[in-house]
Parts: sequence; C-alpha cells; structure tokens
Amino acid sequence: MEKNSLGELTVSAQGLGCMGMSEWYGLADWDQSIATVHRAIELGVTLLDTANVYGDGHNEVLVGRAIHDRRDSVQIATKFGIDRSGGDDKRINRGDHGYVKRAAESSLLRLGIDTIDLYYLHRPSQTAEIEETVGAMAELVAEGKVRYLGLSEVDESLLRRAHAVHPISAVQSEYSLWTRDPENLAPVMKELGIGLVPYSPLGRGFLTGTVDRATFDEKDFRSKSPRFVGDAGDANQAIAETVIEIATRIGATPAQVALAWVGAQGGRLGISIVPIPGTKRVKWLEQNVGAVDLELDAETLKTLDSLGERVVGARY
Repeated sequence: MEKNSLGELTVSAQGLGCMGMSEWYGLADWDQSIATVHRAIELGVTLLDTANVYGDGHNEVLVGRAIHDRRDSVQIATKFGIDRSGGDDKRINRGDHGYVKRAAESSLLRLGIDTIDLYYLHRPSQTAEIEETVGAMAELVAEGKVRYLGLSEVDESLLRRAHAVHPISAVQSEYSLWTRDPENLAPVMKELGIGLVPYSPLGRGFLTGTVDRATFDEKDFRSKSPRFVGDAGDANQAIAETVIEIATRIGATPAQVALAWVGAQGGRLGISIVPIPGTKRVKWLEQNVGAVDLELDAETLKTLDSLGERVVGARY
C-alpha cells in the first residue's frame, strides 16, 4: 500500500479504526476482530487506531493481542481524555497532568507495548488548559513512551496553542462526504504541517449503502443518531443513493467511492489525509482497502462535493 505522512510519522495511506470491535456498533466477536486486524496488516495497513475509552480498555487489549507478534509492522495510535469512571451520564473530558501520565501507562500495559506511536487527546479538556495537557504529553515523548502527538476535535486556537508547546503531528476528526467541518481547520494544518486523520469517513456506515436502519439493536448508537432516524434518515437516504449510483456506474462499491472522495481532498486542501474506516469484518476491510487505488474524475468529484449541502440532522 502507498504511504502517507502525519507530520514526521510515516503510515499507510489508509488505516483501520478498531472502535467497533469493542463497543457502540452492536455485538462484536473477538476472534473475528483479531482476524480482521491480521488481514489488514497483510494488505499493507499499518496504522491501527484505538482508545482507552473503547470498551473501557477492552479495545486496547484486543489490539495488543492482535499485534503482539507483529509489532514492527504497525503504528499504534491511541487516545486518552474521556473519563467515564463515574458513569456515562457523568463523563468528563480530562487533561490534567497526573491523569495524562497515568492514562498513558495504563494504555501501554493494556496494549502490551513499550511505546505508543501516536498519542491523541481525545477531546478538549475540561480539567486543564491545553498547555498543561500537551506539556504532560511532551514529557511522555521525552521519556520514550510516546513518539508523536495528536489532538482530536479541536479548533484553530487550541491547535495553535498546543503546537506551540510541542509539535502536533495529526488532528483526528470526523470527516466524510456528509461531514465537512475539518475543512475550516485545513489552512492552519497546512501552515503547521499537520495531517488529518478522518474517522467515520463512511458516515458511520450510512454511505456504504449496506445499512438497514430498521435492524439496529439497542447496543448500536446509530439507532438514536439524528442523521439516521426519522425524517432526517429518510432525507439522507438520497445521499446514499447518489453514492450507490456513482459506484454502479464506475464499477466500484459505494464504500470505495466515499473513501476515494476523502482521499482526493488532500490535494485540494493541501494537507496529508489518512482515513481510518472502522470495521470488524474481513469482508468490509478488503473492500475498503480497494479504495486506495480508485481515482475519481473531476465530474464525479464535483457531484460528490455537492452532497454535503444536502445533509439533514446534527452529527450527535
């Protein structure tokens, strides 16, 4: 697979989001998930994305087990900051110095590795200024426990303040045909040499054309997502249908079309983009990886660009 850069960190042009292997997307299967990670590595995917909050640590343990004999073939990205220890209804976004240092030690233990390749602040902190949080993260770099730093879902002010403390390699944000918010941050990312890691580049599965909204179980958070339910879900179906029509015309899958669009935005925005589509099944992984080699012509890109204006409903 082609490579791409997140700051000075070189990774595969497409990564793998592992969250759904542990939580929020219905039932998961440990062995199936391990097989998916192994197949991803075989196909050249090197960037594996997890977080300490996914399954309350379960996901980091799973990823660690999957790569225990393949550590040299991958870059591990994990995140900290969302503290659910008081219950989901009392979650808090933390970034205080002691918490950051302890969170990293716990992630290293669960992953079974000595160094985290890319360590993200999962959400802006409610307990500390960004300078304190990134200062603690910088200490982890100096200690050899982390290689590169990232932030998730931040604005320009926080990004600049963080980067002034220690170079930031990547920003992880939701970005897809129907979520364009990170484009507002692209100019400063270009200026500072920071890459974008889009999560949910397939619109949480909606853009694949394979989602049956009537079949979501109670463990699937999409059953209550504003863009998936009711009149909004019905209206957004037209967006998915357009992606399906284009895919049929060019002999690709809707997922590949949606991912190819994301990949093509790097040149337009002037930044490096490494999407991390999530899946827990080998079948969908293989399909997603095929998007790396798909080039969309100018007319197709124009048609897809217009879909963002038709989205109904908030992200959350």
